[in-house]
Amino acid sequence: MTSSMRPRGVQSDNMLQRRTLLNSHSLDTSTMNRIGDNGSTTLRRKSLKDIVQHFTPAWFAVTMGTGSIAILFNNFPYASDSPVMRGFALGFFFLNLVLFLLFSVITAARYIFFPGIWFHMIRHPVQSLYIGTFPMGATTLINIASGDIFQTYGFGGKPFIYTVWACWWINVAISMACCFGMIHVMIAFQQHSLKSMTTVWLLPIITLVVGSSSGGVLVPALQVYSPSYALLTATFSACMVTIGLTLSLMLLTIYILRLVVYGYPTGASILSVFLPIGPCGQAAYSLLNLGSSFRSLLPLNYGDAGGLLRQSGTGEVVEVICMVGAMVLWSLASMWILFAMLGLAYTLRRERIEFRLSFWGTVFPNGVYANLNLALATTFSSTFFRVWGSIYSVGTLILWVCIALPTIRMVPSGRIFEAPCLEEVAMGGPTRDAERSADDLKN
Repeated sequence: MTSSMRPRGVQSDNMLQRRTLLNSHSLDTSTMNRIGDNGSTTLRRKSLKDIVQHFTPAWFAVTMGTGSIAILFNNFPYASDSPVMRGFALGFFFLNLVLFLLFSVITAARYIFFPGIWFHMIRHPVQSLYIGTFPMGATTLINIASGDIFQTYGFGGKPFIYTVWACWWINVAISMACCFGMIHVMIAFQQHSLKSMTTVWLLPIITLVVGSSSGGVLVPALQVYSPSYALLTATFSACMVTIGLTLSLMLLTIYILRLVVYGYPTGASILSVFLPIGPCGQAAYSLLNLGSSFRSLLPLNYGDAGGLLRQSGTGEVVEVICMVGAMVLWSLASMWILFAMLGLAYTLRRERIEFRLSFWGTVFPNGVYANLNLALATTFSSTFFRVWGSIYSVGTLILWVCIALPTIRMVPSGRIFEAPCLEEVAMGGPTRDAERSADDLKN
């Protein structure tokens, strides 16, 4: 039975247990508002302890967005070889690397010093889904490391690219755990409804698509030293993008139903309408890379002479199929951009959206779409895709700046550090997730 049907005494006992539990784990969920002795409200800055406690996985969306900007500078078609463009690409890469390492240290400290938070976070129906931003943020680093630092500058040679390849396999394992693990958690331990659904559900699944695109970027560098390792990477990446794209399209079908039945999400949740651009655009980019990879790797010079992979035209056929699939997915991504713009305009006419950390979730999907257009421009030697991709890249950079500035302003005060999973439990919310978390920790 739900908590609303329980006797009042039972509800009070559960609330008391949750509050006692939080105190026992030192989960200080204080916000910027503090009630004084006379009942007045005063503002205070969050302490370092508060910041660590409220540092949610959603912060890795910052690394995703920053990494996408580095990739756009690296792939920008105009003045791409100029020192300025190379400098910007490397500058954003190292900024992203510093942010990723810093966020990883803070996240580790959060769960080491406050282990009880993990149970509340993993059972929260929204915050837990942002776990997928961690491997996707790492993927942007792997892409630049292999596609720019190694191939452009020749840094590190064989040991470096093999180290990057090993990091990719670790990232793949984390992505698989995020995808299949979080789907299981959503089914078994969380409570969801069609009305509350947003495209944030896609975050754990997109990890497979993003990881596959990184594998496609790695293949040309690996092929120099080991064609067999390159073929293994391309094949595994093809399997990943197939699984990730299939699951994403399933969820997007459900999301269309949710929009038709209940309308657009309200408040800051409306920004989630940009997320469908991610799996469509990134899968298309992955297919382009994999098609080019298979064309260079096939036919094989070993194995059964009559086998399909020994035939001279196999690589070209696979590339054409991948190119057609990429164009289909580009069309879907463009459609979702139109839906996103219409939904955002509709919401802004009716209410003001308060700035939140979730705004960062809009940068990566738009960066993915811009990068896809640049890749299509190279594949088809198309002026349209080159110009459209360049315009969209500049727009994505402006979006990054517009989100980064208020984020920087809010960091010193600590207002941007919020962990809804802790606040709901501290308030004694009647969600099944909070109750189960408390029971698990209690036992």
